[in-house]
Amino acid sequence: MPTPKKPAAKKTTPKKAPAKKPAAKKAPAKPAEVAAPATNTNPTWETVQIARHPDRPLLIDYLAAWDPDAIELHGDRLVADDPAMYAGLVTLGGRRVVLVGHRKGRTTEEKIAYRFGMANPDGYRKAMRVMRLAEKFRLPVVSLVDTSGAFPGLDAEARGQAEAIAKNLADMSTLRTPIVVVVTGEGGSGGALGIAVGDRILMLEHAIYSVISPEGCASILWRDGKMAPQAAEALKLTSDSLKRLGIIDTIVPEPKGGAHKDPAKTVETVKKAILAALDALDGIPVDDLVAQRYAKFAAMGRFKD
Repeated sequence: MPTPKKPAAKKTTPKKAPAKKPAAKKAPAKPAEVAAPATNTNPTWETVQIARHPDRPLLIDYLAAWDPDAIELHGDRLVADDPAMYAGLVTLGGRRVVLVGHRKGRTTEEKIAYRFGMANPDGYRKAMRVMRLAEKFRLPVVSLVDTSGAFPGLDAEARGQAEAIAKNLADMSTLRTPIVVVVTGEGGSGGALGIAVGDRILMLEHAIYSVISPEGCASILWRDGKMAPQAAEALKLTSDSLKRLGIIDTIVPEPKGGAHKDPAKTVETVKKAILAALDALDGIPVDDLVAQRYAKFAAMGRFKD
């Protein structure tokens, strides 16, 4: 019998390897997170906030502590009586003085009535009228400065705001009686300077004194009020800076954290500083006093290379 043939082996086609899927693209590595830089504090701007603190002692607080029986004098004898400017006779540590100063309110009603301490020209004329009485009766003048500026209303401009302030500068520079000025809070622009020409310029440690507010400066230079902290730094408006520049004579220390932390102590400290300044001025002949005062302000702004 014939041997049966074995079936031919089928040719097996090698299976193609499955196509490889393209490798997934790696997501770009995230940059390492950089820690946010620590916020640099601006001590000058902090001083501005302290100077404006709502609990900071105001003129009404100084009056209440120094002489509750003080006699206020009213009217400029031309137009009106400006409540934003105080002028009167005060007994300070046993000494009779004429006190002038910006009056801010504590309550909302008072703030509106006193226009937040911004005086009209009537106020500056009233202050000068009463300072002339001080000269006549040989009484020293004490001026408490605390305002963001003179009132910018249309009526104030119409009645000669700039002229009233300018006249005060001229008259105070030659007033024949001792003048002690204390910047207690904000000393803003001509509104402050209108009662701030004196023989001794004192300034509370955390008060500010400048030709313009930081916000006003920022709006002019950068057209952005948010730049106020940088403007404050550039204006050199703190007591330390002004003492170095020769604008003020004495820095009156405040309680730690500001005058609002201990108003009673601040009020007493200011009184002692004023009396010390008056004692130092007592022995100076009036002609020399006026000459020194004029020279003091005439020299401001002059620098040597």
